[in-house]
Amino acid sequence: MKIACIQLDVAFADPEKNFHNVQTLIKKVVSEGAELVALPEMWNTAYALTELENLADIEGKRTKKFLSNLARTYHIHIVGGSVSTKKGANFYNTMYVYSNDGELVGEYDKAHLFRLMDEHLYLQAGNKENVFTLGSIQAGGVICYDLRFPEWLRAHALAGAKVLFVPAQWPSTRIDHWKILLQARAIENQCFVIAVNRIGSDPNNQFNGQSMIIAPWGKVLWTGTEHEEYAVIDVDFSEVEEVRTRIPVYEDRRPSLYQSLFEK
Repeated sequence: MKIACIQLDVAFADPEKNFHNVQTLIKKVVSEGAELVALPEMWNTAYALTELENLADIEGKRTKKFLSNLARTYHIHIVGGSVSTKKGANFYNTMYVYSNDGELVGEYDKAHLFRLMDEHLYLQAGNKENVFTLGSIQAGGVICYDLRFPEWLRAHALAGAKVLFVPAQWPSTRIDHWKILLQARAIENQCFVIAVNRIGSDPNNQFNGQSMIIAPWGKVLWTGTEHEEYAVIDVDFSEVEEVRTRIPVYEDRRPSLYQSLFEK
């Protein structure tokens, strides 16, 4: 499957500009044969958390219509990064996933809120996993800070995910952590990792991209630069079964032992 990563310069507190930019770039990757498109975190508003009352997508209606139409029009799968949403009285950091017939197949609210960027002050944490099917591929999706919780990504792999999508707004000051952790999650879960970070800046942070596509052996198939760009990479998902057969990590796990330690 040809996977497109779109590494955006997200405009702060400017949904109109961001929706336009995403649509333009999706048209470009489609022209290069992309079958699946992955976007970064909070691409509709960036971290304009104090302005969410006026900016957040109410019940995700605009984003869902937008992504569904693009998926159906271009017959592409879309892992929609994440957007700021308002559901009821609360705000969330939400991922929407669409199959290439325009159907919603995944919806996920970020489970681990990042205190260093004040998410816990403005957003509610999600409480459900995010496993979905795109074509014949079982996949999982988490968001940014979730990457630092290996048990959460392992739970998605145990549920059948052969590829893990990680949209992010990961600041340049900790970009080395980003790259190391992504490789570790690919190797330990024996799956592909498709990670899309933003570039640019907001009032408090600088972002330098370094989006990555990583194979189950840990080989980096592509790394983004520090500029707005996209890449279309052909990914062979059969590699997952090859790796899992050669090193049977899942068969050799001892869940009862791990659980006994948690219970102490």
